[in-house]
Amino acid sequence: MALMNPITNKEQQVTYLKERLEIFLEVLDAIDPETTELDDIDRLIKMMDDLEDKMDQFQSRESNK
Repeated sequence: MALMNPITNKEQQVTYLKERLEIFLEVLDAIDPETTELDDIDRLIKMMDDLEDKMDQFQSRESNK
């Protein structure tokens, strides 16, 4: 599996983050509070952590320019 090139274009970064956030919101919306298990919550937290990590990567690329 080939590694993807880093996203350095600001517009592409914002688009990427918006798409990932939209996926998160769709997953969150699909969760039934009555049947949600701890693993489901852990997956949501992992998604947010991944999104935060990506934002940090994008910000560090900007500050290194």
